[in-house]
Amino acid sequence: MKALRLVTLGWFFQLKMLSRSSFDGLLGVLWPLFFATTAFFMFRTSHDPRALLYAALGSSVMGIWSSTSVAASSALQRERWYGTLEAVVGTPAHFAMSTVGIYSMAATLLWGRYLFGIGVHIVHPLLFVIAVPATVLAIGMLGFLLSVTVVRYRTAWALGNALEYPVWLVCGFLVPLSLFPGWVRPISWALAPTWGVRAIRQAALGGTPLPAVAACIGLAALYGLTGALLVNTVLRSARSSATLSLT
Repeated sequence: MKALRLVTLGWFFQLKMLSRSSFDGLLGVLWPLFFATTAFFMFRTSHDPRALLYAALGSSVMGIWSSTSVAASSALQRERWYGTLEAVVGTPAHFAMSTVGIYSMAATLLWGRYLFGIGVHIVHPLLFVIAVPATVLAIGMLGFLLSVTVVRYRTAWALGNALEYPVWLVCGFLVPLSLFPGWVRPISWALAPTWGVRAIRQAALGGTPLPAVAACIGLAALYGLTGALLVNTVLRSARSSATLSLT
């Protein structure tokens, strides 16, 4: 119970700090809706409800990844400016951005339902409920690994921005992987969000999502383990040289 209380307090601490920025707050609300609207206009010419739901699910995961890659990397830069990065690193929970990601998925599906009339009919509701948190966890772990890798660099925020669009393209969030060159697919297989969005779509549209869920969770565990091993090395180096804040 003490460990759970510590993680919960750390989560509230980070979420409260993230909510202090009005710019990021407004961006976090509007960005997923922008993705959803763009996707719906792209796919509505097909007049196929399944294609529209395909686009809705893909754009919802795009919002989660954008919250992780752009907002989280920018948050590290702001923490440096505010002088609070050390306090954030000292907290045990590093996944407050997952809350923003969950909003992205819910807002996208509701936006499509009530503005564009897209019916959300889930073929496998139970598997859908399993696939969504697995995908959010996987994206959070990928963001955790990314943040641990680049936290010592002054331009970490720029790297997060640079990775936003390539990752959601390579993972097939909106564009099917069959349209990309063959050399892209092995890269997509190494990225857990690829399997997460595949599991969500198979659970919603019909298919066998369990193998994709297993691959998603397995890669997320690998990211988490690698990040945990790296974070000790990074923090030990930062403490010995007193350079974590880079100010």
